[in-house]
Amino acid sequence: MRKVTFMVALMLLWNMPSLFSCTNFIITRGASVDGSVMITYSADSHTLYGELYYKPAAVYPAGTKMKVYEWDTGKFLGEILQAAQTYSVIGNMNEHQVSIGETTYGGREELGSQSGAKVDYGSLMYLALQRAKTAREAIKIMGELVAEYGYASSGESFSVSDANEAWILEMIGKGEGRKGAVWVAIRIPDGYVSGHANHPRITTFPMNDPANCLYAPDVISFAKEKGYFKGQDKDFSFSDTYAPIDFGGARFCEGRVWAMFNRINKNMGSHIDYIKGNFKYDANGYCTNRMPLYIKPDNKLSVHDVMELMRDYFQGTELDMTKDPGAGPFEAPYRWRPLAWKVNDVSYCNERATSTQQTGFVFVSQSRNWLPDPIGGIHWFGVDDTYQTVFVPMYCGITRVPESYAEGNGSILKYSPTSAFWAFNLVSNFVYGRFNVMIKDVQTAQRELENRFIAMVPEIDGKAKELYNTDPQQAGEYLSDFSVSMGNGTVQRWKDLFEYLLVKYIDGNIKKEENGKFLDNGTGQAVGPLQPGYPEWFKAIIVEKTGDKLKVTEEPKH
Repeated sequence: MRKVTFMVALMLLWNMPSLFSCTNFIITRGASVDGSVMITYSADSHTLYGELYYKPAAVYPAGTKMKVYEWDTGKFLGEILQAAQTYSVIGNMNEHQVSIGETTYGGREELGSQSGAKVDYGSLMYLALQRAKTAREAIKIMGELVAEYGYASSGESFSVSDANEAWILEMIGKGEGRKGAVWVAIRIPDGYVSGHANHPRITTFPMNDPANCLYAPDVISFAKEKGYFKGQDKDFSFSDTYAPIDFGGARFCEGRVWAMFNRINKNMGSHIDYIKGNFKYDANGYCTNRMPLYIKPDNKLSVHDVMELMRDYFQGTELDMTKDPGAGPFEAPYRWRPLAWKVNDVSYCNERATSTQQTGFVFVSQSRNWLPDPIGGIHWFGVDDTYQTVFVPMYCGITRVPESYAEGNGSILKYSPTSAFWAFNLVSNFVYGRFNVMIKDVQTAQRELENRFIAMVPEIDGKAKELYNTDPQQAGEYLSDFSVSMGNGTVQRWKDLFEYLLVKYIDGNIKKEENGKFLDNGTGQAVGPLQPGYPEWFKAIIVEKTGDKLKVTEEPKH
């Protein structure tokens, strides 16, 4: 069994591709307040532009070919056979309430490339969404596609859900000279939650339980052929074989899953030692003190609870990112890259939390089996940093998306004044500088919008269902009008918020307010603003580092 030293793990992280940084949570029907299935996905990348993808349903003549492009780079991979019929897809959710998210884990380096492969992990997700009516069917399609066309990516974990089931699918390619991938999929038991964040989490799995476990027929034999595993099949662990745990895998990846588990289950604190990179191993070289694949929450979760779980920087734990000097005087839970660094040849790291600055887009998909599919699926969608975004309801039955979120409205290299991504980045990048004072205003606007959306959903559901019973197309128009209006309205609210923050906090001052209005002195001039100083601990650091340089020898007169 391959071991990865601490220093090697850090070197891997220094060179880690930008998309090695996503987070997925999985909530089954029995674990949710209303019986919906939910998955989350933050697509974190320093180069990904946040926009809401839309692919309408279509019918194609037999033999039609389609071009496949790598999601990360736009590189042309080749042509594959198009499906006879495809389903409409909004973001990462299709018209049948099937939703898919992913996190990249890489795994064994020699398996990370496959010349001639035509399907990468990104195209695999969206191809499955266009072709599948259920989560199980999506998993089957994904396995068939990589077997036929090859797999052009490194190791991936996928969340795959529909209105009844939620699965975690983990896959890795076979490397050069061998087409396809090996994979395992586990259904998360009803009443439980799971998650993954750039490290594979499936260990041993049942080999004779197709209701709850699906896998490539050669997932174990391939490992034996490559010399990765020599034990009995029943002891085979997918994660420990294809991507052995290391410091980075635990601290930077599993740590995000632990943070979510820890917020909803009072017994998860015991796993902090594992998260900090302290491992125990068995005779096979497998880590024995890992977290469970899934847990039961102490209380059932609402869609708002799940949104809040995506807003995490280890608050309330010993890893809280606002509680060390790296947070600066304004307690910012963000760290600029690199993730790992050295001082005097000693290696150190920053925490990697669920909430991070480099998020392109984020969603909470909510699938509800008691409603017709176009109404039952809500793709709660946001752009930019999860802690400061707003989740806007995009019903899976809509036939158009808001202009502000639409593909092609701006790019990561081109600012657009009508783009949701740039509107949210204006606010978040302004807030980063004085986080602990400005974030309160952001949260007020955030909660105002999200609470209103959640309160509106039952009425929208009811009206849409009435229309659907007589005219499904009219129901789709009604839902489209609603989602488009909420999206564009949210972006306008955020533009207004930026103007408000700029006026209120200009030049390090804080203007005084009363009943939502800035105070003036009666002649149109601003009342003297608040000018909060630095915290005492930060002043002490300044004195420690500067000595007598800034010392006042006599009290200033003005």
